[in-house]
Amino acid sequence: MHIPDGYLSPQTYLPLYGVSFAFWAIALRKLKSELSVKHIPYLAMTAAFSFIIQMFNIPIPGGTTGHAVGAGIAALLLGPWTAVIAVSVALIIQAIVFGDGGITAIGANCFNMAVVMPFTSYWVFKLAMGKSKNLSSPLFSKGGKGGFARLSIASFLSGYIGLSISAVITAVEFGIQPIIAADADGKPLYAPYPLSVAVPVMALEHLLLFGIIEGVVTAMLLKYFLKHEPDAVYAIRGDRQ
Repeated sequence: MHIPDGYLSPQTYLPLYGVSFAFWAIALRKLKSELSVKHIPYLAMTAAFSFIIQMFNIPIPGGTTGHAVGAGIAALLLGPWTAVIAVSVALIIQAIVFGDGGITAIGANCFNMAVVMPFTSYWVFKLAMGKSKNLSSPLFSKGGKGGFARLSIASFLSGYIGLSISAVITAVEFGIQPIIAADADGKPLYAPYPLSVAVPVMALEHLLLFGIIEGVVTAMLLKYFLKHEPDAVYAIRGDRQ
């Protein structure tokens, strides 16, 4: 899903840089209230995990790649605002050090994967859990299979839908390029694929493969943390107080 240099026009990547800077500024301020000293190691851990899982890139039609991101589990463990920082750090290092994603596209890539996905994943989880999100509920007591099933579904959907929405937004950014940036003959100057090509390709790849991987990874890791260190999970921490 990393967008390389030369695929987005300045009319697209400059505003997305501005939006990402705004989110980074707010997220840095919120770190003080949302992240205790006890949970700082998890910030580094999730950034490293996001970095590693994104390195498994599979090229797909349209000039980009598909992969899991790790932003869903980052949002559930750290909260969406802290996840913005964790995933952005991974994306910026990838672009500058490894050339995975363009320098001009850092703002766009961070917006798509470090802003859209964490917030989407977090609120999908909250909506899917509903009133059952409190782990003191009998649903989550030993043997409470109904609660476990709901938790598994909610965490899977969190990763699956979060990545799928992020992919569609990326596709829209590609698809509008022939409309907003073309030469006098109508030839696209940047990404050549229209919305009718970019959106179906990106959506299908992530709905049928990468989103499923993201959902499974999110569900498995959340289950692990709830079993071994539930107080580290931001998504349910407030409900346990």
